[in-house]
Amino acid sequence: MKPVEIYTDGACSGNPGKGGWCAILLYGGVEKVISGGDAQTTNNRMEVYAAIAGLSALTRKCDVLLYSDSAYLVNAVELGWLSNWRRNKWKTADGKPVKNRELWEQLSELLAEHNVTFVKVKGHADNEYNNRCDAAARAEIAKL
Repeated sequence: MKPVEIYTDGACSGNPGKGGWCAILLYGGVEKVISGGDAQTTNNRMEVYAAIAGLSALTRKCDVLLYSDSAYLVNAVELGWLSNWRRNKWKTADGKPVKNRELWEQLSELLAEHNVTFVKVKGHADNEYNNRCDAAARAEIAKL
């Protein structure tokens, strides 16, 4: 069975400041776009929230390719930071509390429900879906 593709992006005007996020889900020729914003947030929070929103939109266990231009998001999962943070009671390698813990906990629960592979894409380049996510996230900021 072909995996669901999810493209995500987050944006912030000021950091912290007004933020927006977007996820585009693609499967079997069907496209679903979801987006939202937060009046006071950070870019990293919006990047992680976009992944949470995209995975939360799935209605059953899926194989997923999740594309993001966020090194923070992709590296946390693919390089094992998230697993280490959980194992270390939500402390970083240098003993500090993990930032955005509640979002990482939500993402961790969703990752346990699905078979997710994260793919790092170059931001603001030639990836159509990443560019569309970025535009939608910025449009959400304009609404705030």
